[in-house]
Parts: sequence; C-alpha cells; structure tokens
Amino acid sequence: MSVSEEIQAFPAPAKLNLDLRITGRRSDGYHNLESIFCLIGLYDTVHLKIRTDGQIILHTPVEGLESEQDLTYRAAKLLLPYASVAHGVEIWLDKVIPTGGGLGGGSSDAATVLMVLNQWWQCGLSRQQLIDLGVSLGADVPFFIFGRSAFAKGVGEKLAEIDVPKQWYVIVKPPVHVATVKIFAHEGLTRDSKPSIMPTFQSLQPFQNDMQAVVFQEYPEVWKAYVELSQYGHALMTGSGACLFIASESHQEAHTIYQQVSQSYEAYCVEGLDIHPLYHMI
Repeated sequence: MSVSEEIQAFPAPAKLNLDLRITGRRSDGYHNLESIFCLIGLYDTVHLKIRTDGQIILHTPVEGLESEQDLTYRAAKLLLPYASVAHGVEIWLDKVIPTGGGLGGGSSDAATVLMVLNQWWQCGLSRQQLIDLGVSLGADVPFFIFGRSAFAKGVGEKLAEIDVPKQWYVIVKPPVHVATVKIFAHEGLTRDSKPSIMPTFQSLQPFQNDMQAVVFQEYPEVWKAYVELSQYGHALMTGSGACLFIASESHQEAHTIYQQVSQSYEAYCVEGLDIHPLYHMI
C-alpha cells in the first residue's frame, strides 16, 4: 500500500459517559464499571507523517511529560512489532478537547494513532485485536476503536453496541483538574450499583454518575458549576469529571443553553456522533 510522505490530519473525537455506575471493586484494585459511551463532535486533530527508519517522533509533547510517556507515542510503539513494512512515524497533536475533564481526549488521540498506523504499517490487526492492545494504554482507548455508541462493562473493555438517540450536548468545563485516582480511592465512593440485566438507553433512565457525589465533595468548583447548569435541565458529570453536560433534543435548545453558560464557563455546544470518523479504516 502506498502511503503519502506528506503530513496528514486525522480527527480524534471526544466522548461522554451518559451514564456511569460502579458495580464493584476487583481483586486487582480496579473497579468494575457499567457505562453508556457516546462520541461527540468535539475533536483533537492528530497530524501524522510516515517515516521509514523505525523512529517515532512526537513533536508536541505535553509540558512536564516525557514524549515516551505520551499515549500517542506509546500507541505507535505498541504497534511496532506488528508492522510488515518499513515503519516509523512523526506525530503532532492539535489539542482542542480540554484535559482533565473526563472527555477522553488523550485516549482518543491514542486510538486514532492505532487505527491509522494499523493501515499505514500494514499490521493487519482486526478491530478486536486493536481493542485488546488499546486497553493496555487506558480504559477509554477500546471504546474509541470500537467506534460506535456503546454499553461498556469491566474496566471499559467489554463493549456492546447500544442505540443512543440523536442529541445535542452542552458541556461545561469548571476551572479545575480532577484527579481520577483520588476519586477511585475515596472512602465515600459508591461501589455497589446493581449490574444491568438487559441495558438499553430507556431502561437505564434516569441516568446517573456514581463518581460525581465524591467529586462534588472534593471539588467545590465542580459542584458550583453543576448547580448553575442544573437550572437548564438534568445535568451530569462525564467520567470522573470535571466536565458536566446537559443533553438536548435540538440544536436550537442546546445553543440557547450554551449562550447562557458560556458567559461564565469554558463551554461547548456539540452534536452526538453515531460513528467514529475513522471507523472504516479497520
């Protein structure tokens, strides 16, 4: 397969946890979760350029983080043993998805690298094989490779399609970075939600997030934003926060809410996606 040696740009969409429940704690210290994942039209852009000398070069490292620790670098390195052509890649990240918000930006960037390089390097891995590799990078990476609205179990690696109606979302980013490890280790975290038997979008209503009560307790900025956003509907936190969202059936309704909350917060008005833009690369 011929691959251009020019820099090419690829989208990495964000996600929301429309519902998130913790059903137990595992013997390895991780938690068993159940969640509805939804892709949204808020994107980082991953710029890639093929190399033929085996080198992986990240041109845009995060301040204070070694390139080798970045998820995109690690994703490329993870695929090296499977490459069947002269390989190597240069990576540039154009970050738009806010970090530390529970929107999965870093995991999405890594998934995009895996999907593109699987094709460029002629690795020949199936979607499930990429998912199995991706879980070693982070619990959200498998979902982005899965590429559709999903009901997730385990640590997020057991995925099944779920129908999510077309919705628009208003997302608010409070001015704080939530430490996920701190929340999972918190004594007050609820870990006993009842597992779902036959989960559907309707059967899980009203949606909840078992992590948000602890986050509200530890991060008053998130609680304050939640109270303000709740004036406009059923607000929820995504992931371990700090971002909060409201779902709307129409763009007009969502945009009206966005105009209000964006006066006080970093905010986004985005559409839900049915499918990952790179889904058909695999």
